[in-house]
Amino acid sequence: MSATTLHAMPPDAPLPHRKVIRSWTTPLSSRSTWRALLLSAFDLGLLTFALAAAAWLQAPLAKLVCGLVAGLVIGRLFILGHDACHQSFTVHRRLNSWLGRLLFLPSLTPYSLWSVGHNVVHHGYTNLKDFDFVWQPLSLQEFDALSPWRQRLERIYRSGWAPGLYYVIEMWWKRMYFPSKKQMPTRRASFVWDGLLVTGAAVLWLGAMLWIAGATGQSLPLQALTTFVVPLVSWMTLIGFVVYVHHTHVDVAWYQDKAAWAAAQPFVTTTVHLKFGCGFGSVLHHIMEHTAHHVDMSVPLYRLKGVQQLLEDKLPGHIVIQKFSLGWYRETARRCKLYDYERRCWTDYSGQPTSASLVAPDAGEALTCRA
Repeated sequence: MSATTLHAMPPDAPLPHRKVIRSWTTPLSSRSTWRALLLSAFDLGLLTFALAAAAWLQAPLAKLVCGLVAGLVIGRLFILGHDACHQSFTVHRRLNSWLGRLLFLPSLTPYSLWSVGHNVVHHGYTNLKDFDFVWQPLSLQEFDALSPWRQRLERIYRSGWAPGLYYVIEMWWKRMYFPSKKQMPTRRASFVWDGLLVTGAAVLWLGAMLWIAGATGQSLPLQALTTFVVPLVSWMTLIGFVVYVHHTHVDVAWYQDKAAWAAAQPFVTTTVHLKFGCGFGSVLHHIMEHTAHHVDMSVPLYRLKGVQQLLEDKLPGHIVIQKFSLGWYRETARRCKLYDYERRCWTDYSGQPTSASLVAPDAGEALTCRA
């Protein structure tokens, strides 16, 4: 029986095994090399145009706007590289690896280190404490044990105003850009070479922008700010925001017990499908159809929308679907400060619950509750 002829499951029925769910998605996940190359060429062209405009224009406001646009396009290129890193972009494994490195260069992302941290750790152990480090919330006891300055930093991270700061410090600097042995015990030559590759790209990028400024009589600091700093800061803010909203929600549980985590089918229940208006989801290459991506990493970004709809049709009540609004985002940042891993609920900094418990009192299994 094909996926399209399957009936929707009752909301209170247990989720089928991931292999069963993936049997529904596989027929819809074919890859297209020509489409992947076209998307890559289009977005690389967009970035070239945005950076060239920022470099040659002399009005500060125009340069700033172009720099912000460049940051958004860097995000688009990163999403393409993210697919290549999952081997879901083209049908050729080696081409995916080289395309991924190229598409990651503008975001200064070392390909091999991202692959380990994202493909192996984040996707392998999504929302499992002490495994998945991406926006892992602290417990009250862990927060109280921090030094005062580190507590202040955590408060800034979860204020809703600093997703980019979190990304650049906790993810990029600590875990991707020449990470220490403590952060990355495994040592590979590819980690060093990919770090050198993005370093060289950064030097060439900044050097080219400053050369244009000198040739056209522009301010060097303004040129560096609008053509290098602004694109990177806007990109890092975007990715920090995206990874935050993908897995932070009052209806999404975190786990400290591996058995309970596995029993909860975390590939379905620990992600959020965040819906935007005005076609913004398409602008971000459908990365917000995130349940589909976690259920089946082989689904290319240009197939995610259809697969996400399939999952929502077949699994009503099991997938967290959220319409984006600034009010929702502010409320999420207000409520999702710390996490009580026993009761599986979010708390404030004093340990008071700010969301419903996601533990069934009779069976001790995770439930999806609506706040």
